[in-house]
Amino acid sequence: MKAEQPTQPIALETAHLSRAVVGKVLTDDINVQVHIGEVVAVVGPSGSGKSSFLRLLNRLDEPTGGTVRLNGEDYRKLAPQELRRRVSMVMQTAYLFPGTVAENVAYGPRHCGQRPLAEQIDALLHRVGLSGYQERNASNLSGGEAQRVSIARTLANAPEILLLDEPTSALDEDSARGVEDLVLDIIRERRMTCVIVTHNNAQARRIAHRTMIIQGGKLVAIGPTQEVLRDD
Repeated sequence: MKAEQPTQPIALETAHLSRAVVGKVLTDDINVQVHIGEVVAVVGPSGSGKSSFLRLLNRLDEPTGGTVRLNGEDYRKLAPQELRRRVSMVMQTAYLFPGTVAENVAYGPRHCGQRPLAEQIDALLHRVGLSGYQERNASNLSGGEAQRVSIARTLANAPEILLLDEPTSALDEDSARGVEDLVLDIIRERRMTCVIVTHNNAQARRIAHRTMIIQGGKLVAIGPTQEVLRDD
């Protein structure tokens, strides 16, 4: 069950957002507003520019046209490290660092000069269903466990906006639904804004307030999920 439709101020806004590389247009003049506490799904054919669009939202890739505004402020005014703390991404595959689970979770805050307490790490791992995993080797986890650690590592940065790039597509069905339910619960608890790229329209229907369709790098439709995907 998705969260209630928010009626909040705009958290994230793209203005003519575009990216072209060596003459190939990846993202073409996209204008979207995402409200605080809203979940927006991004769907479309393979190679349509979904992930390219998502990577522009926290400058993992640089736009060649247009910009993004975070709480009304042009995100180019923010240091990339600060931007990516506030707008954090969970990838399709969990890329964990060598070492323990606790060291992975602590990476973000330590990179920003903070030292999270063991109790804080314990609480994050408990929240993602991995109590007692602190000293486990990150290389010895299942796919579902690794993705949960990746989510805990992202939450340690206390982001305002969560970007999800097909976070369950590499998991078996049971693990995928578990991670999906976990993400939705956390979004509700923290009133987080979320943009999720998914190839699974059923997943979009379950979790997203609105859905945008990208084809050939262009935004071709956006609206309430049940209306946008009603003919699927």
